[in-house]
Amino acid sequence: MAAKSDGAPVSLRNENPPQSSPRSEPRPPQDRVPEQRYTLPDCCWTLGALLVFFWDGASDLWLAADYYLRREYWCFALTLVFVIVPSVVVQVLSFRWFAFDFSESVSGTAAAAVVAASGAEESNFSTKDSGGERGAGRAVAAAVLSGPATGGGARSCCRAFMWVFQAVIHIFQLAQVWRYVHALYLGVQSRWHGDPERRHYYWRMMFESADISMLRLLESFLKSAPQLVLQLSIMVHTSQVLPLQGLSASASLISLAWMISSYQKVLRDSRDDKVPMTYKAVIVQILWHLFTIAARTLAFALFASVFQLYFGIFIVAHWCIMTFWIIQGETDFCMSNWEEIIYNMMVGIIYVFCWFSVREGRTHCRLLIYSVTVFVENVALTTIWYLYRRGTDRHGNSDFYAVMMVCVVASSYALGTFFMFVYYCLLHPDGSVSGWSYTVEKEVPVELLASPASSLPPDLVRPPRGVKPPVPNLKPRTEGPVIRIDLPRKRYPAWDAHFIDRRLRKTILVLEKAAPVTPRIQYRCLGTPKEVMEYETTV
Repeated sequence: MAAKSDGAPVSLRNENPPQSSPRSEPRPPQDRVPEQRYTLPDCCWTLGALLVFFWDGASDLWLAADYYLRREYWCFALTLVFVIVPSVVVQVLSFRWFAFDFSESVSGTAAAAVVAASGAEESNFSTKDSGGERGAGRAVAAAVLSGPATGGGARSCCRAFMWVFQAVIHIFQLAQVWRYVHALYLGVQSRWHGDPERRHYYWRMMFESADISMLRLLESFLKSAPQLVLQLSIMVHTSQVLPLQGLSASASLISLAWMISSYQKVLRDSRDDKVPMTYKAVIVQILWHLFTIAARTLAFALFASVFQLYFGIFIVAHWCIMTFWIIQGETDFCMSNWEEIIYNMMVGIIYVFCWFSVREGRTHCRLLIYSVTVFVENVALTTIWYLYRRGTDRHGNSDFYAVMMVCVVASSYALGTFFMFVYYCLLHPDGSVSGWSYTVEKEVPVELLASPASSLPPDLVRPPRGVKPPVPNLKPRTEGPVIRIDLPRKRYPAWDAHFIDRRLRKTILVLEKAAPVTPRIQYRCLGTPKEVMEYETTV
């Protein structure tokens, strides 16, 4: 299915706001802070991510050069391949996104949105309007986006320079650096400006953060994960650890753990129906993934140092099973079927190394199944290596070395599991696994929870035991233009359609420039038949 948006203001007398089921919205969007702001910790987090990126890439290149100088050409070639190929893939995808975002074409949706925001309050404009209305909309949109006609020559030169600049950036494999710097710039601008410029810069900063998170996550599991397994295998096979090998392996491990947690944080920060993740929770999640991935890759390296062929068969088999499991879960992340299949295949690669939630509902059950599976595989791989290795290898290492490696795998996985329980029991944004984290000590009568005059939000208090609180009568915001999307709201952890579909991004950014208030994103609600009739399903 494809999203079709209607960038038109909806009259209050005609609008029927969707009321989602309380079971699907654990914390209503109205309870969130309406206007988030860019903070100093956000800036420090972006700078930290940029440092991790440089550390990971520079250490791999330095190690590859060291292998070449040592005349270890196979190690040099494999190390360099795991650096160049993933980087090229990410640069191509990033430039494709830039080309689409920087194009001058204005969709009918964006045109209608600009017309609506320019003062046509009583008219409903959409992509289904007549040709005359669409033509007028495009004319107004072009005027808003292009600015005065007198600056056409200078503007064309600036656009040509930007195309050349971006081409050079991507050729030199620096797209991620540029996007990090651009996100920092947009975040700082959102702090220095007032409304409505602040909202516009914040929207753009969130879109840029979403892009860099997706790109870095893809690069991490195409580059850092294989690189980590490769270097650990070389260290185990040679029974020695060079300083550059340890530096490269550490950088790859931290990059993997950092990007998984960063992806989840940016994802939650961008959703108005989810509670943002605190930096304390992010740090604990980094430790969780850091130790579990370390145990996983070390078990891989031990097994691969003895059984190279069987290790390849095991990885392919595990990837196929995980991909099939993800497809059976019917994920809903992309806008087309072939993109969804590619997404599931990429998540299957992530599942080779660590847990990654791909949909809502029974997350704890799926996490338990995955954790048990990984635990059994780690034990089996480590045990097989221990039994089939030589009692004393050619370097003269005794059985103490083997016992120490087994203990490292076991203790690392145990530490990762401990931090996982800490995250889910104490720091999960939606509450602990028992559901009692967002509580107050004093129990509030159930009838008070439904009272609009209550000073405490209904989901921040605990009703008497055994009594279910009534659903509060919350009214959504009704002012400002509306962007209607002909899709049900995508469930966590997939981004909403207006973050995935770049046409809708343009619509929102155009509205932010022209409208005095923030546009509302309205998704089709399957629970309201009358609301479903207001949308047109596009297959």
